[in-house]
Amino acid sequence: MRPTLPGIPLARRRQRLDVPRDMDMAQGFSVAEQQPGVGEAFDVILKPAPHPELAGELADRLTEIRIDENLFAIGRAEAPFDTSPPEAVAQLSRRHARIFVEHGFVYIADLASKNGTAVNGTPVRDTPARVRSGDVISFGSRLSYRVQFAPRARRSNAPKPIGITLTPQRDDLGLHPVEVPQFPFLVSKTDETFARYREQYPHQVNYVSRRHAHVFIKGGAPFVEDLGSTNGTFVNGERLGASAVELKNGDILAFGGTHFAYTVHLHGEESESTLTEMVAQVQAPSLDDERDSDKTTFVGSAHSFLDIFCVDQAAAREDEVNEEAQPRPAPESRHDTRAAKRSKFALFVGELHRALASDDRQAARRTRIILVCVLAALVAGGAVLFYSGSPERHAKSLMAHGEFGEAATVTNDYLKRHPQDAQFTSMNTEAVLKSNVPRWLAALKKGDFASADAIIAQMRTLAEHNADVHSLVDELEWIGKLESFVMSRGGSDAPIRMYGDESRIGAILKHWEADAAGHQRDLDRIAGYVPEFRDPYALALSHLRKLQSDDSVYLAAIDRLDASIVKSLGQDDTDAIGASLKEYADKYPRLAGLDRVRADLDTYTGLRRSLTAPSLAPLAGSVSKANFSTPPFQAKFRQMGASQLPPHDVLAQYGSVADAWNRGQSAQAIDGLQKLPQGSWSPTVQKELAHKKAVTAQFADLQKARGTKGYEEALLSFYETLDLDADTFYAKAVAPDLASLKDKATARAQTLMTQAQTLWQQYRTNGGIGGSQRLESGVSDTFKTQARLLSDAQDAATRGMRIFRQVKADSATAKWTALASEIGTEADLQRRSLQDLRMVLEPGLLNTKLSLISGGTSSEERHTP
Repeated sequence: MRPTLPGIPLARRRQRLDVPRDMDMAQGFSVAEQQPGVGEAFDVILKPAPHPELAGELADRLTEIRIDENLFAIGRAEAPFDTSPPEAVAQLSRRHARIFVEHGFVYIADLASKNGTAVNGTPVRDTPARVRSGDVISFGSRLSYRVQFAPRARRSNAPKPIGITLTPQRDDLGLHPVEVPQFPFLVSKTDETFARYREQYPHQVNYVSRRHAHVFIKGGAPFVEDLGSTNGTFVNGERLGASAVELKNGDILAFGGTHFAYTVHLHGEESESTLTEMVAQVQAPSLDDERDSDKTTFVGSAHSFLDIFCVDQAAAREDEVNEEAQPRPAPESRHDTRAAKRSKFALFVGELHRALASDDRQAARRTRIILVCVLAALVAGGAVLFYSGSPERHAKSLMAHGEFGEAATVTNDYLKRHPQDAQFTSMNTEAVLKSNVPRWLAALKKGDFASADAIIAQMRTLAEHNADVHSLVDELEWIGKLESFVMSRGGSDAPIRMYGDESRIGAILKHWEADAAGHQRDLDRIAGYVPEFRDPYALALSHLRKLQSDDSVYLAAIDRLDASIVKSLGQDDTDAIGASLKEYADKYPRLAGLDRVRADLDTYTGLRRSLTAPSLAPLAGSVSKANFSTPPFQAKFRQMGASQLPPHDVLAQYGSVADAWNRGQSAQAIDGLQKLPQGSWSPTVQKELAHKKAVTAQFADLQKARGTKGYEEALLSFYETLDLDADTFYAKAVAPDLASLKDKATARAQTLMTQAQTLWQQYRTNGGIGGSQRLESGVSDTFKTQARLLSDAQDAATRGMRIFRQVKADSATAKWTALASEIGTEADLQRRSLQDLRMVLEPGLLNTKLSLISGGTSSEERHTP
């Protein structure tokens, strides 16, 4: 049977003990150190940890402790602390702490010691704390050990299994023998072993505490230890002190007095007496025995050390005091002592009065004044003694009543004057966390990260003079950033945004990976102070693992894609960028932000195309609208602005030229173009200048031809030369006349498209322009022929489609659109392929080949009437 602790459900105690450690990261031990395997027996090694107060020879005298039992006692009188330097163990209590192994895990329990026990700086309170390899456990402020686990060596003389039968010392009380085959065994009034007698012996049962004593095995022998019970545990009539006592065959073991007193019978594999024989010896025949043959209480299974050392402070209040079991008082009782002290004080006052008394009134008055002064001095002295310790009492009182916010302020103010006070440092740490972490968690749960940040700032203020809290607040701030990032994205499985999330994920992971073990210890400390922090802590670790996975997969993919984009931009290979975007979108479904890259790619492609336009107008429009949002394209745009694009003042001058041209002020526009500064854009300016001069001259000739026989042919020829986007003034000027010639214009466009089709078919029959022709060290006749065919086909198709659009011949436009697109795609491909060879071909040769594909016979002079 296993008792449960009052007010503390077993499930909740288990939950409080299992601090989230989802990530078994650095545990603080060397890689070369041999560690126990899963399910393997192991020893716990305590290695003295250096401490500033224990330096030099004193520190060297502390030895390593190897624990090869399931329970180990920490106390001033326990080995090996009883032989340690007194200065080192001065802060150890006689019953300070216990280290025990349960279900393959190691725990430490504090036994209400005066100077406390801590794991990695977190105090161990009423509940045992889990201990891991690499942790540092401290007893008081001076004695610390680092924990390590090591595989247990095989024992040649392993102890034999042992059992205990407790037979009642008295036969007349109706008590049953108790058979204990497994250990530890907890003595508790809530266990059926003793609770069954409550109705018959209510007071005697109540003399037994809820956590009275426990019997355990050490070195193959049974030991009994009192757990601070109200009425004590006795072996052979002697009440146990702070240390456990070994039980021997025939010992008398009593709990809470003389009622529950038992004779100890030990039995094992080699014992001469069996359990059956023992039971037979202690069961005398009686009428009761005939009615109930089973008079032995069998303890079904071992109790749990977690239950044994999980303290409930309220439990002792229910215990009934057995006066007979209490230590004998001194001959003079406490009441008599107080009475004697009061009598002595009254005698002192009386003697003082008589010594100063006088028969006259004035002397009596002096006596009263002196007496009052003496009493005032005594009161003042007492007040000084009382208030000299008031900050500590005040702080402890606030902590005891749950006033953690005020306690944090009081302890922080005290630490401002006494920064090295360890006790106030510990209280301030606990008060700051307990008063603020629950509020911070509530804000985090609601997604109110502004309030959460404000609470973090308040915590820093309340712990301004306590460096111990700073790293803990840093951890909370880090979790706030982690949760803010995860929630803003829509959860841990949300897409990873390229050029958006990398820096924040990198910062979060960098903080953790700088000292994963240290961060985990700090977060465990917070969970030790504030249990409700454990679930958010576990969730944060889950989000962290997801980000680490995304870092290894998606962030690595983003790095590769970014490098590919930068390389392709350097080579002006926009087709490769489009192919990469498609590949990564298919391969990484949670990769977001590619739409921004595609938008930048389209803008960049238009900008590059405008560089080869016959006018600055497309380039000026592209530059004014360019707004790149991704780093590679932003860098490329800055690079182009420094070497290829017209500066702002040149574009401003060109704006005046375009305005004049659109108003029909051709002379002013031409003059403005001629005055533009020289630069990489000058060839384009020269093309535009030639075009504007030709349009101006042809328009003047057209006006002179109005009314003549050749006017219609001249009008159609002039209209072909116009760029409807740039030459709007002239297009509007001839629009009325052109409308009357729609049929002739359509026929002319049909002729041009038929010509383009014939040239295109000849180009394809000849096999196009291959890579070997582009790589030629000169310009061969074959290249010239193919370039002329392609260039003339594109020129005819462009002119024909333009006429169709100008006269709004929609049906004809739809018929020839595919041909025009096919010819234009091939021409663009050949130009880009030649551009890719700029590191191979001599610049002059490259420009010649480009001009053959771009020019052909499509000069302005061809269209002059």
